Order: sequence, then C-alpha cells, then structure tokens
Amino acid sequence: MSVAKIIELVGESSKSFEDAVKNAVAEAARTIENITGVEVHNLTAQVKDGEIVEYKANVRLAFGVKR
Repeated sequence: MSVAKIIELVGESSKSFEDAVKNAVAEAARTIENITGVEVHNLTAQVKDGEIVEYKANVRLAFGVKR
C-alpha cells in the first residue's frame, strides 16, 4: 500500500499562467522527491494600468511518502 502527501503552493510568473505552474513545480522539486502529480486549483493575476503584470497559480502537488 502506498501513501501520498498533498501540499498547496502558489507559483508566480510575469509571463503566463503555465509558467507560474511550472515555477511552482520546479521550486518544490528542489526539496521534495517523488512528485507524481499537480492539480491547478486557482488562477489569478495582478493588473496594473490595464495590463497583467503577474500571473499566479495555486497548485496542489502530490508526492509519495517513503516508508
């Protein structure tokens, strides 16, 4: 029987929502092993002078727990 742990993170990017998700996964992968999946939970953006200046993605990452 395997067990997975889920954590929630917020990724940010000045380029796109996709890049914000990739940034969250890449940063988490620096300290978390065995990431097996990502769920995009929410997308938001910061707007300045009518332009999007920052994309944000709330993501849930799943990873296996070692015995």
